[in-house]
Amino acid sequence: MPEAPLSRGAHHPPTAVPRDQPPPAAARTAAAAGPPGLLTSLAPLLTEWLPRQRWFAGKGRPVTGFALVSATELLPWRASGGTPGLLHLLIRAEQPEPPGHRHGFGCGHRRGAAASDCYQLLLGARPALPPPLAPALIGRPSGGPLDGQTVYEALADPRLTTLLLERLRMPGRLGPLRFVREPSSAIPSALAPRVMTAEQSNSSVVYGDTFILKLFRRVSPGTNPDLELPLALARTGCVRVPAPAAWFEAEPPAEGAGPRPEPFTLGVLQPFLAGSRDGWQLALDALAADGDFTDAARALGHATAEVHLAMARALPTSVLRRPQIEHLAAAMSERLDSAAAAVPALQPYRTALHGAYEDLAALGRAGRTWAAQRIHGDLHLGQALLTGDGGGVGGRWSLIDFEGEPSRPLAERRRPQPPVRDIAGMLRSFDYAAAVGRHERPQEWAGRTRAAYCAGYAEASGTDPRDEPELLRAHETDKAVYEVLYEARHRPDWLSVPMTAIHRLAATRA
Repeated sequence: MPEAPLSRGAHHPPTAVPRDQPPPAAARTAAAAGPPGLLTSLAPLLTEWLPRQRWFAGKGRPVTGFALVSATELLPWRASGGTPGLLHLLIRAEQPEPPGHRHGFGCGHRRGAAASDCYQLLLGARPALPPPLAPALIGRPSGGPLDGQTVYEALADPRLTTLLLERLRMPGRLGPLRFVREPSSAIPSALAPRVMTAEQSNSSVVYGDTFILKLFRRVSPGTNPDLELPLALARTGCVRVPAPAAWFEAEPPAEGAGPRPEPFTLGVLQPFLAGSRDGWQLALDALAADGDFTDAARALGHATAEVHLAMARALPTSVLRRPQIEHLAAAMSERLDSAAAAVPALQPYRTALHGAYEDLAALGRAGRTWAAQRIHGDLHLGQALLTGDGGGVGGRWSLIDFEGEPSRPLAERRRPQPPVRDIAGMLRSFDYAAAVGRHERPQEWAGRTRAAYCAGYAEASGTDPRDEPELLRAHETDKAVYEVLYEARHRPDWLSVPMTAIHRLAATRA
C-alpha cells in the first residue's frame, strides 16, 4: 500500500549522507528527510537521470548520495485519473571532488568534504505517460508516496508549464516557495508554452512569444544576478536589458543556530524578444557570406558600454587597490595552475601566462588602481540579441543572461569587478566565431572585429579598453584558460580554438 501522500508545501533541513562503509547511492540517501520514503524511492531514478541532463554540473563524477532541501506539491496528483501532479524539489547531489581540484578562492565547500550542489527539479507524476511525453520519462518509483506513478520531467508537459505561469501571474506563497510579480507588469493567461532546446546550464520556457521563463537548475542561497541586475537596470531606465516581469524563490530552512540562509532565486520571467537573432548566429552568417561584421561589432560595443554605465549608476562601485589587485592576480594564477594540472597542453605556456598576471600585480604594487562595479560576468556573442536590421546598423542590441559563469560561486559573481572582464569575454567570442566560421584568415577577421567593438565601447563610455593593455591581457588570458579547461572536458574537438589564443597571448607577453 502506498505511503502517505506528500504534504503540501513541506520543507526540511538538508540531511547529511552517511559516509561509513559506503553502500549503494540509493541506500546512502537519507530517508529521514521529507515524507517517508520520498527521497529513497526517487534516488535510484535520479542517480541515472540527473547526470544525463545538460545542466548537471558534476559530469564525469559519480553521484554518491542525495539530501532533500525542500519538497513542495504545486499540483496534487491522483493515483488514478488523467490529471498530472507537479512536484517541486530542491535536492543536493553529493559527489567526490573533481580531479585536480584546488581549494580556495570560493570553491564552495570544506577541505576534505564531498562536493555538494543543490539542484531545482520539477517532476510530473501520472499513472502512465501519453506517447508525446515518453522522452521525458524519469522512471517509476518503488515505494514512497509516488509508488505506482510514472515520474517525468515536468517542463515537457504543457499543462504543467502553464501552471507555472499561472503561479507567477498570481503572486503569493506556497510552503517555502514565494512567487513575486512586478506591480507594473501585465501577464496574460493562456499563453501557449514551448520549451527551448538550446539551454546549457539552465532551462527556459517561452510563453506565446511574449515572455520567457528562465529556470535556474543549479541554485544556491542569495539573489541570482540574472534577477538582481535586470531589476536594477530597469529602475535606471536602461532599455538594453529586458526587465523582469515576475520571479519566484525558495526560503531554505535554517541550519543550526546561525542566521537563516538567503532565499534561492529559482526562476525569472522576462519579455521575450520575438524576431531577434543572437550575435553568435549573426557573426557566423556574416562569415559564411564572406561579409563584414565590424559595423555590428561597433554597435555592440556601444550597447555594452551603455549597460556598464547604467550598472555603475544603479549599484555600488568600488576601487581596486594593491591588496585587491594582488588577490585578483593570485586567483588567476591559481586557476591557471589548476587548469594546467588537468590539461597538459597548457604546461609549456605557464611561465608566459603567469607573467601576464604578474604584470597586473606589479601595477598594483606601483600604486595603480582600477574602478570595479557590477558586470554581466559571462558576456559573449550568444548573450547579445539584435532586434531589427540583421546588419547591426539599423537594429538594436540587447544583452541577456546576467547570471555570470554558473561554475563560479554566487558570492563571487555578485562581487564588483573591472568592466574589462566583460570586454575580454566578448573579444574571446569573436575569436571563436572566426574559427568556427572557418574564415581563411581567422585572426585577421577577429582582429578587425575586436578593434571595432573596442572603438564602439570607447565612443559610448569615453574609455578605450585597449588603453589598459595589462588589465585587458590578464583578463583575456584568464578567460582563455577557462575555455581550455571547458573544451578539454566537454568539447575536445574545439580545444584548438582557445589554445590558439593561449599561444597568441603567451607570445604577446614574451
